[in-house]
Amino acid sequence: MSEHLYGRPVEMGNGIQRILAPNPSPMTFHGTNTYIIDREDLAIVDPGPLSGAHLNAIRNTVAGRKVAYILVTHAHRDHSLGARPLSDALNAPVVGFGPAEAGRRAIMDRLAATVEIGGGEGRDETFQPDIEVRAYQTLPIGTANFRIHHTPGHFAGHLAFEFDDDYFTGDHLMDWSTTLISPPDGDLAEFNKTSARMIELAPKRCLPGHGGVIEAPTERLQELMRHRLSREASILENLRDGAATIPLIVEKIYRETPQNLRAAAARNVFSHMIDLVERDLVTAHPTLMPSSKYSLK
Repeated sequence: MSEHLYGRPVEMGNGIQRILAPNPSPMTFHGTNTYIIDREDLAIVDPGPLSGAHLNAIRNTVAGRKVAYILVTHAHRDHSLGARPLSDALNAPVVGFGPAEAGRRAIMDRLAATVEIGGGEGRDETFQPDIEVRAYQTLPIGTANFRIHHTPGHFAGHLAFEFDDDYFTGDHLMDWSTTLISPPDGDLAEFNKTSARMIELAPKRCLPGHGGVIEAPTERLQELMRHRLSREASILENLRDGAATIPLIVEKIYRETPQNLRAAAARNVFSHMIDLVERDLVTAHPTLMPSSKYSLK
């Protein structure tokens, strides 16, 4: 995928086209992938950012045909902001888990109520689907169905959409990077549970929110889980030398990470700290916050 492909539909097989949004960044890679599924009616997965050029490209591709659903994997602005204007233009309902804060565990709600927690990067506070869905629900599109999977981890209300042998995985599973897990929306414990469930589902092909098609999803999921375990081991190893702050840990275990990505690395480390404190392996001093010191139990 490269710049000259922005706005141009690319055939993906199985009646699916991909349109790349022009929003490249260190967090979005080449940009957000919008997918159009062609059956008796159409469905659009992740309409992307609020970009006039991108929304026009989507409208031109559907060419006045009936759109049954606008499916949103999660309420981050690079995936969801285009949903409402596209819905108004195409007279199609927006489908999602719920408003931006929906689906958080109680511990994340408690942390979110504390100003110091930070996070919330890219959250679309305006998002409100017309149709709220839950795990294992199905949505008909002609004679076929989408099956809904609740896939929290990167985002509490994150969804994946199963269609035939394809899974639209949003930001949970990508080929070019691990996903950011930034509390209170990101939740490492939930990410690990979701990854294990997806391995059990054994998807044949995954179409992510950014980057290329994943042809071997089980292997990629296993790789991501090993990566998280490796990060946990590195954090615990550093704490064996004594109590440490998150910035100090980031400095030690993210030496190869560019400076402009160190803030995201710190959020990932904080997600590990929440998980380790919950599992009673680590203590936060004085309390569970990004600015605290942490030590082994």
